[in-house]
Amino acid sequence: MTQAPETSRNAEKTMLRALRGETLARPPVWLMRQAGRYLPEYRELRARAEGFLDLCYTPDYAVEVTLQPIRRYGFDAAILFSDILVVPHALGQKVWFEEGVGPRLEALEEASDLDRLDPAALHERLAPVYRTVARLSRELPAETTLIGFAGAPWTVASYMLEGGSSKDFAAGKRWAYGDPEAMQRLIDLLVAATGDYLIAQIDAGAEAVQIFDSWAGVWPEAQLRRWCLEPAKALVKRLKAERPGVPVILFPRGAGLLYQTYAAESGADALGLDTTVPLGWAREVLQPKVCVQGNLDPLALVAGGESQRAAVETILRELSGGPFVFNLGHGIVPQTPPEHVAQLMEQIRAWPGAGGW
Repeated sequence: MTQAPETSRNAEKTMLRALRGETLARPPVWLMRQAGRYLPEYRELRARAEGFLDLCYTPDYAVEVTLQPIRRYGFDAAILFSDILVVPHALGQKVWFEEGVGPRLEALEEASDLDRLDPAALHERLAPVYRTVARLSRELPAETTLIGFAGAPWTVASYMLEGGSSKDFAAGKRWAYGDPEAMQRLIDLLVAATGDYLIAQIDAGAEAVQIFDSWAGVWPEAQLRRWCLEPAKALVKRLKAERPGVPVILFPRGAGLLYQTYAAESGADALGLDTTVPLGWAREVLQPKVCVQGNLDPLALVAGGESQRAAVETILRELSGGPFVFNLGHGIVPQTPPEHVAQLMEQIRAWPGAGGW
């Protein structure tokens, strides 16, 4: 694998070294949703905020939430605390969060609704997020990598079209199959806005970025290529052209065998593996081309004990022979005992131990 020249102040951070293709004695580790509801200190702060978007848009809150798991566990990377739906919100779509329900949006119902979206005000509306990134770049420990992020165009579009979470993605698929020109217009708008957003995060201090395509796996191959892979390629191409040297992680959850296509065609530095990706296949097929990140089942972290220890050991054995970042196969769930995360970190820090496991 080719590697960017290590000339920046960030060259020695273990997270960045792994993303650039190095095989390290101990893999770096961070966890998706590592800042969140499983931590009592998060719940205490969340109770003081006026709402979830207030938490995302208030730098004092967002900085503190991002730092909480770093103070507690010493992860190798911190990911900006925000939400993928700040992009449609910044484009002018009504977004709110209901307790016990989750995100809600004023759904786009027909092609003419796209006229209501206004990218001109994107940076003005997202300025608080950029201030958060800038503060984090100053306040994080020197060894901790700061990851910026955004939702992938299809995943964000799905919320915009469904009006929230979905089990069958009927509205999104109806647009894609029934009016592909309108769907393409929405995806193209999101590619542009997401690229602008990620570049602004990098300029504010993000050292790597992750693009979350949480719902990639709902599509058959041809549609996944059009609505997920091609937009991802466009985003990575732009980021590599305009901010070379900044690693890009793609997380096409549920992509299955098409992970191989992502590794070959996307241009990303790393692929986040969901829980279902077989480790031996990832080692043989993906890891020679990209750094891989993952993929402990979040529910194994809930269960803890010997089943967690054995699952972590298996992942370390299978993937530590190449460029690798330890993570989960999806985000931490709220019922995760914090002490299980501490045990995870202790086990990874002990790797490879005296004579291996």
